[in-house]
Formats: sequence, structure tokens, C-alpha cells
Amino acid sequence: MDDKDKQIIQLLKKNGRASYGNLGSKVGLSEGAIRKRIKTLTNSGVIRKFTVKIGEVEGAEAITLLATSPSSPTQEVSKRIKEIPNVETIYEVTGEYDIVAVITGMNVVEVNECIEKIRKVNGIMKTNTMIVLRSR
Repeated sequence: MDDKDKQIIQLLKKNGRASYGNLGSKVGLSEGAIRKRIKTLTNSGVIRKFTVKIGEVEGAEAITLLATSPSSPTQEVSKRIKEIPNVETIYEVTGEYDIVAVITGMNVVEVNECIEKIRKVNGIMKTNTMIVLRSR
């Protein structure tokens, strides 16, 4: 990955719907070159997905810290949690908690239903959830 790829990624983070032509003009490459680079970045796993993020006015988001049982492999628990609808991102972390789950929904009720499903996953010992009030 070179500096042009990094510029493309930064632009896509700001606007995932930017056209190839628009990206090309900002980075100094042709539309075809941008298309090829994005395909390469996607195929190699550098770009994992393009997504829709619901605005605060229309939706709800939560960050849930999860402690797992020492007898349950964290990686397996993470896989089960990632399969639950509304779980957007999973991070395996160090510290008091083992997993961080980012949850989104159309409203707080939907987010809460997701959290209740997570609490039922075998291997989860403790949760700590924070509703996101504002993001920048």
C-alpha cells in the first residue's frame, strides 16, 4: 500500500459514496486507476466493507464492553457475537474486558434487543454498555 492508496482510503472514510472520477481528481489518478486500486484494496482485505452509518437523528448506537469466561476462547465468542444482527464491529482487546462490540439500530429499543442477545451468548460473563450520544 502506497501513499495514493492511503489517500484513497482517507477520502472513502469521509465519503464512501465518492465517485471514482471524484477520487481520481483529488488524488491525481485516472478513474480507471482508482477503480483498479479500490478493487485491489478490497480483494486484499485492506478495505473490508462499505457500509451505511445511520445518523444520530435517525438511529442509535452503543458500545458494549464484554468480559468472557476464561474457559471460553475469546475468538469463538467474538465469532458468535458478530453473527447477531445489528452488531457492526467487534474488537478483541486487552484489559478488564475482552471484547468491544459496536452496535447500531434504528432506535434504542432495537439496540437493547441486540444487547440482550449478546448477554445470552455462551461464554459472556459481564457486560458494560454505553449509548453513544454524539459522534464526530
